[in-house]
Amino acid sequence: MKPVWVIDDDRSIRWVFEKALAREQIAHATFPSATEALSKLQTERPQAVVCDIRMPGESGLVFLDLIKRDWPEIPVIIMTAHSDLDSAVSAFQGGAFEYLPKPFDVDQAIALIRRAMVESEQQAPSKETQHDVPEMLGQAPAMQDVFRAIGRLSHSAATVMITGESGSGKELVARALHRHSPRSSKPFIAINSAAIPKELLESELFGHERGAFTGADGKRIGRFEQAEGGTLFLDEIGDMPFDLQTRLLRVLSDGFFYRVGGHQPIKANVRVIAATHQDLEDRVKEHQFREDLFHRLNVIRLRLPALRERSQDIPLLAKHFLLKSAQDLGIEAKRLSDSAMSQLAQFHFPGNVRQLENICHWITVMAPGQLVDDGDLPPELSQIAATRSGQIGDWRASLAAELISRLNRGENRILDSIMPEFERTVIEQALVHTGGKRIEASELLGWGRNTLTRKIQDLGMEET
Repeated sequence: MKPVWVIDDDRSIRWVFEKALAREQIAHATFPSATEALSKLQTERPQAVVCDIRMPGESGLVFLDLIKRDWPEIPVIIMTAHSDLDSAVSAFQGGAFEYLPKPFDVDQAIALIRRAMVESEQQAPSKETQHDVPEMLGQAPAMQDVFRAIGRLSHSAATVMITGESGSGKELVARALHRHSPRSSKPFIAINSAAIPKELLESELFGHERGAFTGADGKRIGRFEQAEGGTLFLDEIGDMPFDLQTRLLRVLSDGFFYRVGGHQPIKANVRVIAATHQDLEDRVKEHQFREDLFHRLNVIRLRLPALRERSQDIPLLAKHFLLKSAQDLGIEAKRLSDSAMSQLAQFHFPGNVRQLENICHWITVMAPGQLVDDGDLPPELSQIAATRSGQIGDWRASLAAELISRLNRGENRILDSIMPEFERTVIEQALVHTGGKRIEASELLGWGRNTLTRKIQDLGMEET
């Protein structure tokens, strides 16, 4: 294995790393300046680099920029005694593997170096590209049924109702239906019924004439007219106000509509695709949705499965979203380790595909290095995934949540405070269970009576 390079003008720092790396039997070389290290790069390559940010001559950031330009696969850990925001931001913008502020714990620094070495070993030899990326992805049988339905509908202008949980990709399906239809050369217009105030939704859909209401200073073209000849996607149709449902039904039935304040009928040549996360049959029974409109919209129904119903698609989707996020940011795509991918696949994903995409964007921005391990995933995902999969019980989930909260607050020496609290709770509950009998409590806990008495005294607990 190639050596780890340490670059720092401080001789004592180089000495500390030399001793620590030698103790760990990690091959290494040290340099007092970035200039010397850059010169050495012409003939040798390191496994990983630890580089100070401020040194005489070439700075650590200049070194980082040069090495990432020519040898992007070499992970660089930037360290500095100047723990300011600008230094951290500059380091990560330059592609640093991690940012190590001084003073640092030597064992933690060595652990970080080992991670960088693993990262370097597992770098993919070729860069992935996103040429000809399919518009929708899914190998699960339920998604194949959706793809099959889109194919069968490619020559049809039938009204379609798409059902599925929020974030499952209903608009993607609507766009695919439009793109593979005879109307594909005409506009695709989308409107979310739940996102627009009730008093504005009618004007959004049908437009208005000048003077139709206060503030209507001119004529407005609505979404139906914008979608002429194409497709109008009505998302969250279940939230449409009841009186507006009547107007929509009339358009679907007669093929004509009026702008708000208008008297001239306008012909609508529009294919309507509706979507909802609600059970419209229940809405009909509750008299919140018109039954005749429901049947008018429900000509062809497509149900999108929740992501938890097609967990085999998670690796494929995660890889796609990581690549997409990286290309959006103009950086190299990150990769998930087998352990991280397994953790991701166990997550419940209440937000479905949209949530997975957001998590992949978080990983792209926040996770250190190119190879992402399970410890680099969002902490709340790690906790919830473990709880959902039954790997840990409720009490451990609560403990994990408390640890995550303290870590996020930047607390140190967490065990010094959490262990006494843990023991106090255990002792209190054991004594409650035995009615204050210490001998029985100590036996239940697996301690001797003297041990229990000493812990009660050490914890400053009241005599029981």
